[in-house]
Amino acid sequence: MYRILIIEDDQTIAKALCSHLQKWNYDAQYVTDFKNVMEHVIKFSPELVILDIMLPFYNGFHWCQEIRKISNVPVLFLSSASDNMNIVMAMNMGGDDFIEKPFDLNVITAKVQAMFRRAYAYQGTMNAMEHNGVILNLLDATITFGEERLELTKNEFKILEILLEHSGKIVAREDIMKRLWETDSYVDDNTLTVNVTRLRKKLEQVGLKDYIRTKKGVGYMVE
Repeated sequence: MYRILIIEDDQTIAKALCSHLQKWNYDAQYVTDFKNVMEHVIKFSPELVILDIMLPFYNGFHWCQEIRKISNVPVLFLSSASDNMNIVMAMNMGGDDFIEKPFDLNVITAKVQAMFRRAYAYQGTMNAMEHNGVILNLLDATITFGEERLELTKNEFKILEILLEHSGKIVAREDIMKRLWETDSYVDDNTLTVNVTRLRKKLEQVGLKDYIRTKKGVGYMVE
């Protein structure tokens, strides 16, 4: 069952489109929080995105660019702003197709089916992780939190990746060191402490104090 994420300002249209696609046996969801679109994208890991141009806070062109930073998921732009400039912009920003409002639901279905056929090699891999508003980009080892962006060192990135993989659970220091050893970056017990301390300081710079918690004598965790 393919996953489809609908990013549409008009919630009546979003609900109708979602319901229609579900009848065609697609796992469809729609966004309601337009301040945190990328969090929804990463959590749902869609295999196709239907994206309106006119959205609150940031337009569809912005979100298409953000999606393209972490994924090659097909993007179908949906908009009443169907002049040639907007169509060209949609394609230049990374869109794969464009459909004009008002639209027929059956036309949307045909478009969706055609896009899945064209994108048959797409693996659906999302190159990012998200937890409590923090987005870790696996392609460039950066953190995004709100409007803030941080670059991480190789060890800082790997430590946070390990903790996010087990969010809500304690990860033993020994397990973290073993993973770091496997990446050819030898880290002894003291060096691990130094790296975690540096990572915490970076997180605090963007308002993420105590994002990583220490379980004394055991290891670390993000809750």
